[in-house]
Amino acid sequence: MRTIWKGALTFGLVNVPVKVYSAAEDHDVPLHQVHEKDGGRIRYQRTCEVCGETVAYADIDRAYVDEGQTVVLTKDDLAALPAEKSREIDVVEFVPSDQVDLLTLDKPYYLEPDSKSPKAYVLLRKTLEQTDRTAIVRFTLRQKTRLAALRVRGKVLVLQTLLWADEVREAEFPALDEDVRISKKELELSASLVDSYSADFDPESFVDEYQRELRTLIDAKIEAGDTFDVSETFGEAEGDAKSGEVIDLMEALRASVARTKAARSDSSDSSDQKASTKKTPSKKKAG
Repeated sequence: MRTIWKGALTFGLVNVPVKVYSAAEDHDVPLHQVHEKDGGRIRYQRTCEVCGETVAYADIDRAYVDEGQTVVLTKDDLAALPAEKSREIDVVEFVPSDQVDLLTLDKPYYLEPDSKSPKAYVLLRKTLEQTDRTAIVRFTLRQKTRLAALRVRGKVLVLQTLLWADEVREAEFPALDEDVRISKKELELSASLVDSYSADFDPESFVDEYQRELRTLIDAKIEAGDTFDVSETFGEAEGDAKSGEVIDLMEALRASVARTKAARSDSSDSSDQKASTKKTPSKKKAG
C-alpha cells in the first residue's frame, strides 16, 4: 500500500505520529470508452473556452463566480490556507460508538504508527476498545476539511471520514406519514421470515455477480473472437420477473416462510447425505 498522507493524531498533550493509507480499493474490471465504428479510444481534453487551446492539468487554477464576477484562486492561494498547512488529526471528542450514524460513514483509511515506539498508538487503541468509544476527529486532506470517526479494527486504528450534517438529506416522503395498520399475525409471519434468513454475517461468502459475469464475458470473447455467441456463454435470457405491488401481503409472507424452510430442509438433508456417504465404508468385492 502507498502512503497518501502523514501527520499526527493529537488529543490533549498526547501526540501519535501516523501514516495514512486508503483502506479500500475498486475491484471493478477496468473498462474504457472506444469509438463504435473503428474501436479507437475516446479521450477527454481540457479546452479553454477563450483561446481554444488544450490546457495541461498543471496549468489549471480554480475559480468562483459570484454575481457575474469571477474570483480566480491559484494553487499558492489555496496552499496558504491555515487548515491546508496543518498535518494534525485533532480529536474533538470521544462518543459512544452506537451514536455514529452509519449513513454518515464515508471513505475508510488505515493508520500506521510512524514513530520508533508504537506505545502511544497501542495505548489509544486499547483505550478505545475498553471504553467502547469512537473518537470524532477533524483534519484537512486534499484541500478539504474532514470530519471523521476513529475506531479500532483488529489491531489497527481506522479513520473513516464522515459526511457533514448539512450533506445528509432528510427523508421527506408523504407515504411515511400515512397511518398504516399492521396486524399481530403479519408481524409474527414477518419475524418468522426474518428468522428463517438469520445467519452470522460473513463478507467472504458474497461475490460481485456482475463483475464475475463481466470477466466471463471478456474471457469468452477473447477465446471465441468473431464467433462469440452470448447465448452459448450465459444461456438464453429469462423473461422479466413479474413486477408490481403484492396485493395479499399475508399470503406472500406465508409462501415466503414455507419456501425458505423447504430450501433450508433440502440443504440440510443434502449435507447429511454427503456426510453419511463419507462415513459408510465401501464393501470389498468377493474374490
